Amino acid sequence: MKKHVLLLVALATFFTAFVSCSSDDPQTSKVAVRLVDAPGDYDEVNIDVQDVMINSGDEENGWQSLGNVVPKVYNLLELTGGIDALLVDTEIPSGKINQIRLVLGENNTLVKDGETHPLATPSAQQSGLKLNVHQDLVGGVKYTFILDFMVDKSIVVQGNGGYSLKPTIRVTTEAASGAISGMVNPFEYQVEVEAASATDTITTLTNEDGKFMLHGVPAGTYNVTFTPDEASGLTAKTVEGVSSVLGENTDMGTVELE
Repeated sequence: MKKHVLLLVALATFFTAFVSCSSDDPQTSKVAVRLVDAPGDYDEVNIDVQDVMINSGDEENGWQSLGNVVPKVYNLLELTGGIDALLVDTEIPSGKINQIRLVLGENNTLVKDGETHPLATPSAQQSGLKLNVHQDLVGGVKYTFILDFMVDKSIVVQGNGGYSLKPTIRVTTEAASGAISGMVNPFEYQVEVEAASATDTITTLTNEDGKFMLHGVPAGTYNVTFTPDEASGLTAKTVEGVSSVLGENTDMGTVELE
């Protein structure tokens, strides 16, 4: 078995560059990838996760690592009943998602009746199992991709009594927040922007062009207050009833200050 077995998939036609939590255009999204399991009739199924990669469009040459995965062996049978493993939590350019790939090392094993068996991986699986997502990532929104590793369908009993891994994985997507963006005019002075509800308060600042972006806004209705720099002589303004929707960016357009 090769040093690294390229195994799973589902995510990414990549995206354009982005803002920090204070100002520019909404061009990046937060992405988390979590691993869960459907039970199987074994004592343990141990998977050696080395990396999580995304595809930026070219299926052969467009793969790139999400970058902050800590290599670890996971017992899939522990990832049930609401327990999951966070493989990666990062920020990437927003845009259309096509595929993701899980990169496995060679320390994959199965335990049955107290006996440990190596999990062989057929050469046909080394290039990865491709799972289609077709998800548009909206700037400023956090998305969680749930990789449901169905153990009972992924383990093949070989004729010699050994076991091989032929992964069957179901991918679902959860949007954990929304975003609120827009522009302020005049924009010669910096403006503090605050979105407040009964339970949440999120703030940011406009950039040099008067643009603002509030990231990670929980779903709900907000009063958005614009407080200009005191030196501007402009009056603060509140816009009531602004909605934040999961997985969407609410564009307020241009807010005029006087």
